[in-house]
Amino acid sequence: MAALDLQEQEQVEGIKAWWKENGTFITILVLGLLLTIGGWRGWQYYQGKQAAEAATLYQQFTEQLASGDAKRVNDAASALTDRYPGSLYAAKAALTAAEVNEEKQALPQAKTQLTWVVEHSKEPALKDVARLRLAALLLDEKKYAESLQLLAAEHPASFDALYADLKGDVLVAQGKMEEARAAYKLAFDKLGDKSNYRNILEMKLDALGGAK
Repeated sequence: MAALDLQEQEQVEGIKAWWKENGTFITILVLGLLLTIGGWRGWQYYQGKQAAEAATLYQQFTEQLASGDAKRVNDAASALTDRYPGSLYAAKAALTAAEVNEEKQALPQAKTQLTWVVEHSKEPALKDVARLRLAALLLDEKKYAESLQLLAAEHPASFDALYADLKGDVLVAQGKMEEARAAYKLAFDKLGDKSNYRNILEMKLDALGGAK
């Protein structure tokens, strides 16, 4: 029994010695782990809170949209882009508000909102839609170089036909008929066989005297 007590005492002393040597490191490691877990949970809570607040503001935006009052729509969209610029709701609100402004011929405001989506949206599809609409407005303003610059941006293959078609429109406006024909032909080829828009592209190609 005495031998067992001695052995236990030696083990205790060994543990004490090991803790003395490693205890500080283990304590720091555990604290770091706890802080990491706490920080992650805090970040998740913050993100959830931000998303909920952005969703609430977007609901208010849709209510203003139904009112048909452009100023109220713009103010509601600005509240989202200013306070929650990284949210999907902000990009959707800016894109929708731009459409309202286009309909009301408030084109400078529309261009500002579309530019914001191009520069800030984290959703590629929304960014591409905004880029196409902005390029179309620049075409109407005869700002051909700026429009073509937007249309030269990288984009998903699913947008190839839309980009090529609008590029053809810009080139026609510039009097570059051969290049326009090539752009329309590319757009035609990129569209699916069942796309009704192919008929419009056929008309554009026919107007240029070029077979598809």
